Amino acid sequence: MTQPITVPLLDLKAQYATIRDEIRAAVDAVLESQQCILGATVAECEAKLAEYCRCPHAVGVSSGSDALLISLMAEGIGPGDEVITTPYTFFATAGVVARLGAKPVFVDIDPQTYNIDPAGIEARITPDTKAVLPVHLYGQCADMDPIMALADGRGIPVVEDAAQAIGSEYKGRRAGSMGRYGCFSFFPSKNLGAAGDGGLVTTRDDAAAEKLRVLRAHGSKPKYYHALIGGNFRFDALQAAIVAVKLRHLDQWTAGRQSNAARYRRLFEAAGLTAPLPSPAGRGAGGEGLVRLPVEVEGCRHIYNQFVIRAPRRDELRAYLKEHKIGNEVYYPVPLHVQKCFDYLGYKEGDFPESEKAARETIALPIYPELSDRQAEWVVECIGRFFERLTKTDQPLAASHD
Repeated sequence: MTQPITVPLLDLKAQYATIRDEIRAAVDAVLESQQCILGATVAECEAKLAEYCRCPHAVGVSSGSDALLISLMAEGIGPGDEVITTPYTFFATAGVVARLGAKPVFVDIDPQTYNIDPAGIEARITPDTKAVLPVHLYGQCADMDPIMALADGRGIPVVEDAAQAIGSEYKGRRAGSMGRYGCFSFFPSKNLGAAGDGGLVTTRDDAAAEKLRVLRAHGSKPKYYHALIGGNFRFDALQAAIVAVKLRHLDQWTAGRQSNAARYRRLFEAAGLTAPLPSPAGRGAGGEGLVRLPVEVEGCRHIYNQFVIRAPRRDELRAYLKEHKIGNEVYYPVPLHVQKCFDYLGYKEGDFPESEKAARETIALPIYPELSDRQAEWVVECIGRFFERLTKTDQPLAASHD
């Protein structure tokens, strides 16, 4: 048995220790220049990010939420308009739609990838549909070909929520380069994180890029002259300097996450945790596997912003892992269509069953690049011990993920 150890959900201190000198030099350069809002540092970071995302334009903004907001503003979306998206995502995805007075229209997810199911989109399109907002959840792109074909055929812009997906790919195309806009977050816990809030919008459209740059500075161009009503969505130079340093290491960190995911798969399979459910004496045949591992779509690049499994007795498992000092999280325990603030939309429990099942069954495990062999082994060993204990006490373990 592995000796008990602590495994945090994320260890940013371990990452910082490897790039401390680079970060401090970059921050000092900004402080010496005293150009802390936009300016050359931001422009240089934007150019590097545009190249990385394989998109002609990258516009730095104040957060991932503001990236979504400013993209919808650039399309003139407001009261009476509808935006199709998923109910299984972080609140900001639908929150920005509501902030503009528009209506979020939800479509259920594919249970394998947790991304919006393209098959459900067409039936939700109305004359008021002004955008489709797919989310590349957990680091894997949504199925973009059918989404783009459907939207392009009707002249509807696609806004990619790529907050968790920088560097992920769909059939050779990078996240953020397929729709009219790609929206990224540099929240510190992201694969490419700043030391505070920050975000980015990518676009292939020259006019859209220029409009975004005007909107992020209160809609002024030139200074003090306002043809548009924008907001204060500017990217801080300090955050841009930090992101630019981290970008140099991103592919190495992504390889580390992918390696950790592959190691988890080997460990779970070796432990028999993906085999059929064990059956206590007298209970008949076992059911499906205890743990359902993430699916990697063929031809796509999964960057593993999170490593999310499905398991029966999820909340009890979470408590057990916490007791054994293993960090874990649930993304997301309450789908958006049943959030109190969206009561006015008229949705109810049962409307989007796959999103609701995912909210009940999923749990994210530590996947950060610095995760050691011993830590990963301890995570899987504890999960195995949890289910072994339940079977020995003759408690039913029927998996809920049917």
